[in-house]
Amino acid sequence: MQPIEKTILKKTFPGLTIAFLLTFTLYTSLAKAENLESLRASGAIGESYNGYVIARQPQAQAEADAINAKRRAIYQEKATAQGINVDEVARVYATEIVKTVPAGTWIQINGQWKKK
Repeated sequence: MQPIEKTILKKTFPGLTIAFLLTFTLYTSLAKAENLESLRASGAIGESYNGYVIARQPQAQAEADAINAKRRAIYQEKATAQGINVDEVARVYATEIVKTVPAGTWIQINGQWKKK
């Protein structure tokens, strides 16, 4: 049996890398991408291994909620298409997000914050 990551990628995205698709689907406009990057760079938000961002500062909570709502919609769409649990899709995306975020990004691992 193939790992879920391989199954999702082959069925949903033949010939394309997940990193490309993340860039395309999660960053729908340059302004939003720049905002996400600036929030990451400032440490106001961090990434988690569940596929969602976490506000590390209270003033970033609204932005984190907006980012997570968009991600949740994408994950749900992919999960529905694959007939799998949305959390499985989120974990696949999380792995790729963590791989592609710039050095210095805060990542939460088992409840502990670490810089990439």
